Amino acid sequence: MNICFVDNTQFKYDGNSIYSHKLRGAESVIINLSKSLYSLGHKVSVINNCENSKEINGVNWINIKTLTNIGEYDFAVANGDCRLFKYVKSNNNILFSHSLQSIEKFLRKGQLISYLKYKPKVCFLSNYHKKNRSKLLYLFGSINLRWSVDNLFLNTLPKDNIDNDLAIFTSRPDRNLKMLIDIWNELIISKNENLKLLVTENDYSYNEKSIIQRSLGNQIKLKDDLLSARLCLLPGHKAELFCIAAEEASELCVPIVTLGIGSLAERVEHNVSGFIAKNKFEYAYYTLKLFSDDNLWQKQRNNLIKRKKRNTWTKVAEELLRQVID
Repeated sequence: MNICFVDNTQFKYDGNSIYSHKLRGAESVIINLSKSLYSLGHKVSVINNCENSKEINGVNWINIKTLTNIGEYDFAVANGDCRLFKYVKSNNNILFSHSLQSIEKFLRKGQLISYLKYKPKVCFLSNYHKKNRSKLLYLFGSINLRWSVDNLFLNTLPKDNIDNDLAIFTSRPDRNLKMLIDIWNELIISKNENLKLLVTENDYSYNEKSIIQRSLGNQIKLKDDLLSARLCLLPGHKAELFCIAAEEASELCVPIVTLGIGSLAERVEHNVSGFIAKNKFEYAYYTLKLFSDDNLWQKQRNNLIKRKKRNTWTKVAEELLRQVID
């Protein structure tokens, strides 16, 4: 099949940018998925704001500003914007959605005309995602995928020499980091003053010395930070439609404590790969329990080790093809 991804993210990236600190989840998905589709024997192109048009790992990267002709494809994927389908010709269009876009916002963003013209199926990343999007915004059908993570995480085994007093938060600060800091200060650190919380760089003000900011680096730095932690604290957020951060922690066999907000209830299996708390008091209890109970922590870690590579990008690519062809 001849497949194309179209993206208009303003910063420049291509297939060689996989470990760049600039990448967000959506761009990482395009790099990994395009590469896996090529490895399955398909012709794959990505039209975006790459520096120069060239072939990387078998995938054709095409600068959107230098595009001179509209190619024909068996199916095309637009990243978050129906208007991007104008750059391709395809009778089978897929829209990767990364938000719980309301009808009002959909109209305000100028999506309606392109949506009706190109009739894309919408890709949903979780049950939460589909449940909270208006049915009017997937009139032409939908597909369901669950992302994988970079091979860096898939191919790395957990370490034995971790810091058993360290928890980590690796999502964006606006994904309820402030809520986590409040729970930590109010209900966790007061019970065990030896504990530490490593968090994403942020502008919040707090005096608690047990909270340490981690500098934003590339994926290699993120991997090393996760490997050093005993558990990952991710309350969740209503904007989390999948949560790559949770998937990365799970692949490195780090149990997660969450409040299950957004899609986080689907990323963690309660008392198997972590805990889903009903409120802040349960959240603190489960966090302290995983710090203090070595047998419980090891059991959950072993469960995660058994699940490693359960969902690779090759499997995601195969599932995408199956649903498109069907």
